[in-house]
Order: sequence, then C-alpha cells, then structure tokens
Amino acid sequence: MKYFKLYLFIAALSFVSCKTTQETTKVVAEPEKASVLSDAKAKEIQGGMWIPSLLEGMNEEEMKLLGSKISAKDIWDTEHPSIKDAVAIFGGGCTSEVVSPKGLLLTNHHCGYSTIQSHSTVEHDYLKNGFWAKDHSEELVSPGLKATFIIRIDDVTSQVFNGVKDSMDEVSKMKLINQNINKITKSADKEAWQTANVKSFYKGNKYYLIITEVYKDVRMVGAPPTSIGKFGSDTDNWMWPRHTGDFSVFRIYADANNHPAEYSKDNVPYKPKHFLPISLDGVEENDFNLILGFPGRTNEYLPAVGVSQIVNVLNPAKIKVRENALKIVDEFMKADEKIRIQYASKYAGIANYWKKWIGEDQGIHQTHGIQKKKDKEAKFTQIINQKGLTQYQSLLPDFERLYKDIEQVALARDLWIEVAYRNVELLNFTFSAYQLEMAYKKGGAQAFEKTRERILSGYESKYKNYSAKVDQPVFESLTRLYAQKVPKDYLPENMKGVDFSKLTADIYQNSKFTSLKGVKELLSGTPEEVIKKLNNDKGYAFGKELHSIFYNKIEPKYQKITLELNAIQKKYMKALMEVFPNDRFYPDANFTLRANYGRVKGYEPRDAVLYLPNTYLKGVMEKYVPGDYEFDVPEKLRELYYKKDFGVYGENGRMPVNFLGTNHTTGGNSGSPVMDAHGNLLGLLFDGTWEGIMSDLYYDADIVRSISVDIRYVLFVMDKYAGATHLIDEMKLVHPKK
Repeated sequence: MKYFKLYLFIAALSFVSCKTTQETTKVVAEPEKASVLSDAKAKEIQGGMWIPSLLEGMNEEEMKLLGSKISAKDIWDTEHPSIKDAVAIFGGGCTSEVVSPKGLLLTNHHCGYSTIQSHSTVEHDYLKNGFWAKDHSEELVSPGLKATFIIRIDDVTSQVFNGVKDSMDEVSKMKLINQNINKITKSADKEAWQTANVKSFYKGNKYYLIITEVYKDVRMVGAPPTSIGKFGSDTDNWMWPRHTGDFSVFRIYADANNHPAEYSKDNVPYKPKHFLPISLDGVEENDFNLILGFPGRTNEYLPAVGVSQIVNVLNPAKIKVRENALKIVDEFMKADEKIRIQYASKYAGIANYWKKWIGEDQGIHQTHGIQKKKDKEAKFTQIINQKGLTQYQSLLPDFERLYKDIEQVALARDLWIEVAYRNVELLNFTFSAYQLEMAYKKGGAQAFEKTRERILSGYESKYKNYSAKVDQPVFESLTRLYAQKVPKDYLPENMKGVDFSKLTADIYQNSKFTSLKGVKELLSGTPEEVIKKLNNDKGYAFGKELHSIFYNKIEPKYQKITLELNAIQKKYMKALMEVFPNDRFYPDANFTLRANYGRVKGYEPRDAVLYLPNTYLKGVMEKYVPGDYEFDVPEKLRELYYKKDFGVYGENGRMPVNFLGTNHTTGGNSGSPVMDAHGNLLGLLFDGTWEGIMSDLYYDADIVRSISVDIRYVLFVMDKYAGATHLIDEMKLVHPKK
C-alpha cells in the first residue's frame, strides 16, 4: 500500500512542475528592521555554494544587503574561533553542528538513521520508540561514526599544475597532477592528529588543500521516534508543506588533550572552539539566513547535451530499477517487524534518490532547463566567434561527440551499479568475493589475505541486516530487468534466453552467499581452495560474469571517455568565466565546506497556488492517520498539542515546525545549521522542495527552496515530549530580536 500511495501521490503532482564565539553572542537591542532590498535584486544575489574562506568582498556585501549583521571573518577565521569551528561532517554524507560547550551535536534524524537502526532491536526499538540518554553513561557508543572539522583551506593550484603542459595527453596530465597532489598531501603543514586532502574545484581549474580533524568517538545521545523524526516518510519526502521533526542528537568525545581519539572509556566530552547559540525568536518571511554545510555533488555547468542524457536516458533507467526493488522490499517490511528494522535504513536510501530523480526529470522539463542551456550556448558561440576565440570553438561539438560515444556504456554502468552493486544484495556479496579473486591474481597470497580480512569484516555488518527471502524476489525482478534494459554489447552470456524464475530459485537454494555462515565456509582455506570453492558456487559464478564485464568492458571504456569529457568540461568552465565575466560562478559542490545565504520565503509552485514559508503542529494533526506507518502521531504529542503546552517554544499559541529558505542546497547539506543574521541557530536543513529538485543540474531562484526544521520544534520535542531538559540546559538560548 505504501508504494502505491507514494506512486499515486507523485503522479498527481506530475503536472506541476562582531565575532560570535562560545563566550559571547552579538545581540541587537532593538527588533530587526526589514531590508528594503527589492525582490528582484534579492533573487539576483541568492543561490550559490561559496567557499567560506573566500567570502570577503562581493559575498560579504551581498550578505549585508540581505540583512546579515556578521562579517566574513565571523564565519571563517583560522586564527580565532569562528562559526566554521562549530560545523562538522557527520559520518560520511551529512552535516552537523555543535550546540554546547560539551560537544553536543545536532544533525538530522535521517542522517543518524543508520546509527539509530544499528542500536535497535525488536526488544529495544529506538526507531519506533525513540531514545534519550539520561546522562553521559547512557550515551551509546557508535563504532565507525565520525565528526570531521575543517581547520584550514589553502590554494595549491600552482603546485598541483607544476610541470603540467598543454602539449601533454590527458593521461599524462592526470598522472602528473596526482603525483603533485600526493607530494602536497604528504608535506602539508599540519599537526600529527590532523589529516590533509587536496580537492579540485571549478572542474579542475583550481585546487585547494584542506586540513581536517576527524573525531572518531561520536556517541548517540537522543532521537525522537520515527513518527516525529520521519513524519510523512516517503510520501512527504521532497514535498511542501512539510511537518517533520528531522533531528537527532549525538556527542563528540576526545582524549584528555581534546584531540581526536578512538573510543575509550577514558575519553571526555569534546570542548569546541565555538558552538552555536540558539535563537528562540524564530523566523519571519524575508529574514536573512545563512547555511554552512557540506553539499555533496552538483553539475551546474554541464552542457545541454549532458543534462539531456541524464534526464532522458540515465535517470529513467535507474528509476525503473529502484521502483521494482522498493515495491518488493516494502511488502516484506510491512509484514515482519524484524525485517522492518533490518531494512529501514536501506529502504530510506533507495527511496530518497528514486523520488529525487523523478522530480529532477520533471523539474528540468517543466522549467525548460535544457532549452535555456541551449540558448546560453548559442550566445556563447556567438561571442567566441565575434571575439575570435578560436581555442573555444570546438568545445560544444566535442561535447556532442563525446556524449554520443558515452551514452550506451554510461547506461550499462548505471544499470550494473543499480542492480549488481546497490539493490541485489547477493550480487553485492559476490562482488566483494570477486575482488578477492582479483586481488589473488594480481597480488598473490599476501594481497589475498589482506583483502579476505577486509571483506569478512564487511560481511559481518552486511549480513546483520540481510534477509535472503527478501533478496530472492528482488534478484529475480532486477536481473530480468537488467537483461531487458542493458545495451546488448554488455549483456552477459548467462543472462541470454534465461528463465529467471528457475535461475533465481536454483541460486537461492544452493548458493552459500545466502548466509554469513555459508560465505565464511567459502572463504576458509588456502587461496587456491577458496578460489575453487567460489567458482563452484552458483551464486558466485553468476555474479562473476556480471562483474567481469563491468571491469573488463564497461568501466575501461567509460573511464576513457570520461577522461576526455573532463578535459573538455575543464576548458569549458574556464571559457564560460572568460566569455561571461559579469555572471556569477561558484564551484560545483564536491562535499567540501560551503556557505550559502538567502531569505526565509515562500513560493508559487503553479498558477494561483501560494506556499507560505512556515508550518505548524496544527498541520501534523491535520495529516494524522491513526496507525498509519507514515502519518501516525504519538499520543503524548497529541496531548501536548490539544493542551497547547508549547512552553517557551510556541509562537502566538502555535508550535512552529518547519520553514522554507531560498538557499541553494543539495545532498550532504542535510543537518546543516540554518543561522540568523547574528550567527545564532534557527534550524536544521533537511530537504528541498519538489519543484526545485532539479537544482543540482539547473538552478532557478524562483522555485528552488530549502526545507528546515525549526529549532524551536527541536527543543520542544526534547523538553516537553522527551523530558530531556538536561540537554537543553547545556545550550545557550538567546533572543536576538528582543
């Protein structure tokens, strides 16, 4: 029912297309006055993912025009505490912020979801019931969970390009660039406990050295039940109006010197250089807001032909694969509590991008994004011809040629990733074993032993949340789909003319890859014994042919053409900045720290429809469906609503829940702090809106909106619902507007 409800819901919408340190906080003595900046000018200067170390100048002036009261140095300062010292990568794909002098960390519920799940059992179901540690001793150790702070960003472009010449072929250029990067990383000026990485920006035209501190002891402190933290679930995902308490609470621990350390009972709560004060004044339309976070990946400067390939060829194929997987997994999750817990995080991950790709395709078509890119390219061609910039005249024809060359292999690659790597778990298990066999062939017994140890460790965690009875029908459905959709040049022999029902039954009855015990038996013995046993296993034999084609035919060709495309894209990025000197250019997201600023603002998704920028607890009750897995509401929350017991967090008899901003964000920004004009915390970003979901490829300031949970709702749930007042006591609550 869940799958069909979500599908129908989407179908119904398809027609729409001074320093702030931990000791002091700058607080104004009088209410803030609304800016007189015109809407047209405000729209012009909003959007963008800016490198925070480079905010001085134009960005700082724009922020002030929008209402900011802080300076660029308040945000980024390597000599003194600044806002950037309170913002960290959470795990490997989200953002978080420190909100107390004792290392208390806030992020989204969906960012902490896999950790919450890992601590959950049928007897202690923290997904369903929530969790709140009463003191430090009850905080749950979460192996592998990390918090990463940015210490410094240095421009190393000239060092990276040292010795690189235009006359070199692309392979030689990249080889030398990578050698230079290794030298820079190894010789970086840093402390022993810090790490160094070099990242490319502006499609490889600029390079920055990033020094980080990675804290490896992060413990779970609190999480609301899913009925609050994921209210609306997949139906409301990417939608407005939204009513989700998407937050969870963790704490960073450090050694006695406040340095990063592996878990130890002797570790103590981390003492941050800066933590974010929390504003209780809330947000109003046109209020300035600043987001600092780690957006994952955007492709704003792709040519029209590249965007067209994504939305017309690649996305539809991936959508179809996940659509089939979701339908099957959902039925099992509804029928079995154990499976629901096992697959909760995996299902959420599959569904999130499935729905995103649907919205992305619709958004590009409905905003005429491809045509607008073509119009820009026509203007680009006109200018380079007028100015005689002959070095750029082949760029667009080269794009046309290369995207034509890569289309079939890119489709095959995406299908392999979606079927063999992501969604059919048995095939993913055989892929790890295939890597073991390849390690032995290339590196002998020593490489074999090292790889076996690594993949056995990975199997332990993977099989904990694995069910062969769920995976079997997924295997049958997706392998059949793969055989139908993959280009013929990349179809394995063992998938031609096959009865997939019989094939599936045979593999799941006889392969040892259906259990951890079985795979351990396969991987025991000498390298020769293991390789022999693997190749006699029906599941492995089937998967091996898929993986072999991927490694030997798909990936080499894909990487070869991609290398050429990247070279053209690098030159095109440089050309755009030269040909359109008055345009605004920010580097595409690459999961490095970025600042983006905007205003709290609603929008018009379609004719005669206006979305207001704030939602309230009343909306939760309007959506309430007793017993529904997406829209049930806990009894205590209902009681608090009907009693209007909102404490100091309510506003005019209402309890704020979520709000909209014009900020340009994407995956990886989840959990990012949304701050007011003084650097105080207003909320946590957790989503974007359906109409603006295409912003990774094409940004439209009229409809792109970020969705955040109001910090007052977070505190209300902690205090009134969970009784976790000891956590609020750690924080610094302020009233900047009063």
